[in-house]
Amino acid sequence: MAEVLFRPMRPDDVPVAERLSDESFLELDRRVFRRDQPDPRPRTADHRAGWIARTLHFLETDPGGCWVADADGEMVGFATSIRREGTWILATYAVSPGQQGRGLGKQVLDRALTHSRGCLQGMLSASDDPRAVRRYLLAGFTMHPQMFLSGTVDRSAIPDGTGSRIREGTAADTELMDSVDRRARGAAHGPDHALMQRIFRWVVSDTTAGSGYAYLTPTGAVALLAATNRRTAEKLLWSAIADGPDEQTVSHVTAANDWAIAVGTAARLDLRTSGYLALRGLRPPTTYLHNGALL
Repeated sequence: MAEVLFRPMRPDDVPVAERLSDESFLELDRRVFRRDQPDPRPRTADHRAGWIARTLHFLETDPGGCWVADADGEMVGFATSIRREGTWILATYAVSPGQQGRGLGKQVLDRALTHSRGCLQGMLSASDDPRAVRRYLLAGFTMHPQMFLSGTVDRSAIPDGTGSRIREGTAADTELMDSVDRRARGAAHGPDHALMQRIFRWVVSDTTAGSGYAYLTPTGAVALLAATNRRTAEKLLWSAIADGPDEQTVSHVTAANDWAIAVGTAARLDLRTSGYLALRGLRPPTTYLHNGALL
């Protein structure tokens, strides 16, 4: 392989990084594909646009956390990361399929890890790729298996009163949501809320019994959920399931989210494993379902 140059990511790199990441993740999905899952497919146009918008956001808020590896003028790897109130988050990390297994992944990850200096906590959502898992372990992360619930919702199982005291969110709720973040995961999302509020619908519950919110994708899936206690988290998840389509998936569930497992299985969704939540300096959040890139 030609000499590799590591440099900060630029805005004009983002579309190239999107294509590289799609190729890399599609190759991995095909390698670890299970017959009980849908066939792996490239990103849709909408997903590509969302990926690019999110990565441009990371470049704007955290240019020091976004790195590219070039060989012969061609991008062969990259990593994007952000810092939020003392928590470092690895958003995306990929190496071109033809360049994997040569140590390039560790080198580009090491550049992004420089952005974590001074952070007492770290989070990332990892795939099932054993090579990537080894790199995260060597970087001091502990690996917590992730699960997802999917299937056809049994609407007769949805409790009466689901959705009561849950309302549509507004930008005025952002301060409350940051407060919930701090209690649920140890750090606010800060500027990431503005990004998510452009992309997702969001709902809020704020009562004397507890507070919480959930971001929902255009298809009705939970993109992120945070609450100050289990009862509020359960209420938000049931509301999302009730408002969503018959076929649903609840992603990024860990063993610490037993309340989500209870809700999902009560709705007759099937439980399966997929990837890891990797953490450094903190325990798995309990009343929190993380977002894969924004954690």
